[in-house]
Amino acid sequence: MKEILVLSGKGGTGKTSITGSLAYLMRNTVLVDCDVDAADLHLILSPEVREKNEFWSGVEAVIDQSLCTGCGTCSELCQFQAITLEEKAQIRPFSCEGCGVCAEFCPEDAIRLKEKNCGNWFLSDTQFGPMVHARLGIGEENSGKLVSLVKKQARHVAEKRKADWILVDGPPGIGCPVIASMSGAGFSLLVTEPTKSGLHDLMRVVQLSRHFKIPSGVCINKWDLHPDFCKEIEQACSEENIPVLGKVPFDKKAVESIIHGKPLVQFAPDSAGATAIIELWEKIEKIEITSSEF
Repeated sequence: MKEILVLSGKGGTGKTSITGSLAYLMRNTVLVDCDVDAADLHLILSPEVREKNEFWSGVEAVIDQSLCTGCGTCSELCQFQAITLEEKAQIRPFSCEGCGVCAEFCPEDAIRLKEKNCGNWFLSDTQFGPMVHARLGIGEENSGKLVSLVKKQARHVAEKRKADWILVDGPPGIGCPVIASMSGAGFSLLVTEPTKSGLHDLMRVVQLSRHFKIPSGVCINKWDLHPDFCKEIEQACSEENIPVLGKVPFDKKAVESIIHGKPLVQFAPDSAGATAIIELWEKIEKIEITSSEF
């Protein structure tokens, strides 16, 4: 079983669009969307939810109003301004960090900590294979834990189905969710765009992949919008000894495919963008990929 992780270092490079087309081209694949904060792979793959599961993580403070005397101890001790005091204490849920100081020092034992329901994860069916994805609750944290859970469930599905591939649409950036998505990946495809911010964030995610010893290759999306800067990216990749596996041109058909909720290679297989993505996949398919020890 081979696992490919698609990353970008920043949002807006077309990472998910590339992932959707790869999902169409690959066979016997389990699909994973690890962007739990703002998932959008489902917009292209139109999954039909088969299972919906709750994600519980972390704790939050709850005040028993029948015991609270409004003494103000909890409000004075809270370092996050998460407790307001009127006649009795009230929790501001989006400010509470679950540290437990209020519960520890409440003289009336009116405060307790309870586990939080932070979102949901889903097992769905698509025409390209099963898909594991999730939705983190608004303002919730622990996205890295949810990503780890999603990947664990995806591997379970892949082993059960004896899948050949796991294709992961990773989160943007280089933070905790990205690091969690890297666990077990055998190869990372780094999608960038011909802009200064695209190059800057590409180099950050290159270093992150290198730190966790995950082989990488680069795809420059919409390269023809700035050919001169595309050459700068190719030069930077050459200096870092990172292969440029593909250059996908700007294609109006890509916009139409998103509107229709279909991968570009399915919607317009003869378009310039689709042709470039097919060539990209042919190169990836030849790469010897082994599971990461991370």
